[in-house]
Amino acid sequence: MTDASNASAPALPDKLQSIVSLFKSAPKPLRLQALLEYSKKLPALPEKYVEHPEFMQPVPECTSPFFLVTEQDGGGVKLHFKVPEEAPTVRGYAGILHEALDGESPETILNVPDDFYLNMGLTELITPMRLRGMGAILKRLKSDVREHAAG
Repeated sequence: MTDASNASAPALPDKLQSIVSLFKSAPKPLRLQALLEYSKKLPALPEKYVEHPEFMQPVPECTSPFFLVTEQDGGGVKLHFKVPEEAPTVRGYAGILHEALDGESPETILNVPDDFYLNMGLTELITPMRLRGMGAILKRLKSDVREHAAG
């Protein structure tokens, strides 16, 4: 018997699906290592946001100081995240979002299921509080994309 709730869920964008599948299939110790690798891949914040952090949106639900901003770039959305080095799991999640969604259309980003990260096998490795923070980050990201798309 198949799960009916999965039948109506939107498909993940290809890059994100690849990352989710990689994590899901990896042994538990490698999942945490992969998350840490993504934390190292997160690009540095552009100078204009380093000098003017007031343009970035805070994610107060996240236990680590987390800020984001999106920019419309032609048909795509540029993602920028500010996450301290001392928060490697949250920084890794930001790295995943950046790698998978940077440059995608607003519609693609808005259609990402809010709880996609629960299918990555991270629930055994990360505290429920951090997992809730991940959900809050995606919701804040979508809210920022929605605001910019609206005008």
